[in-house]
Amino acid sequence: MRFLSLPLAFIAIGLVMLSTVLHTSVLFVMSLLKWLLPFHATRKALSVLLIKIAESWVGFNSFLIDVVTPTKFIVTGMESLKHEGWYLVISNHQSWVDIPVLQKVFNRRIPFLKFFLKGELIWVPFLGLAWWALDFPFMQRYSKSKLKKNPHLKGKDIEATRKACERFKFQPVSVMNFVEGTRFTPVKHERQNSPFADLLKVKAGGIAFVLDAMGESMKSILDVTIVYSDRRPGLLDLFAGRIRHIQIDIAERQITPDLIGDYANDTAFRIHFHAWLNGVWQQKQLTIERLRANMD
Repeated sequence: MRFLSLPLAFIAIGLVMLSTVLHTSVLFVMSLLKWLLPFHATRKALSVLLIKIAESWVGFNSFLIDVVTPTKFIVTGMESLKHEGWYLVISNHQSWVDIPVLQKVFNRRIPFLKFFLKGELIWVPFLGLAWWALDFPFMQRYSKSKLKKNPHLKGKDIEATRKACERFKFQPVSVMNFVEGTRFTPVKHERQNSPFADLLKVKAGGIAFVLDAMGESMKSILDVTIVYSDRRPGLLDLFAGRIRHIQIDIAERQITPDLIGDYANDTAFRIHFHAWLNGVWQQKQLTIERLRANMD
């Protein structure tokens, strides 16, 4: 197998960074115009243009991956996807590589992916600005100890989710959520005593709130499973050609009425929803094992 030299990998990463600076600069100008012009038609047109710019940025990054790496992408389950409509996308989470992989697979095939981000990520150079311009929702996570000391903060994350979903209703969007809440590591897996061999425990609240706010608008849930030939690679591994192939399985799941309810206050619904999501994760573990067996 051909491996790229590290200098070439750094050149590729440099091109991604340059593209990011150029695209985010244009995004910032367009977002300022959107903020300054109070006309609905103008703002709607600028919102479409902002998404086109973001898709161009993802398209360049994906083109670069195709050109400078030998990595083979094996994707199943794309047949019924449409660029119109609303989707909830969930996936296992192993590495920062997951994000460019998901963007490459879905770019211009479904509405642009928008992630729920940790609040501190708004300070990431250039990308934080881009995420803000594109109306990515920034969430503040509060520990149990902090909530105990500051009871007024309880429910703020739910409120932020609902506000973000209200914005999403006016333009087709794909809401992306890593329901494990963090990237998989052996240490986290052991600490959680996770029942899944290759997955962390699920955190159901985030997608339950999204479905409650937008379930009637959404077309379906896209359940994505990502498996790497070389486990948990980093971004440098991707651009250095150290990933032989990546398998992406997409299972489209219908949003049934029993998946929409008041997760925060309805105990019976919360138990049901968590059981449903655990069932999805049990199936995902089997999918990981099947995909990994195909790689051997």
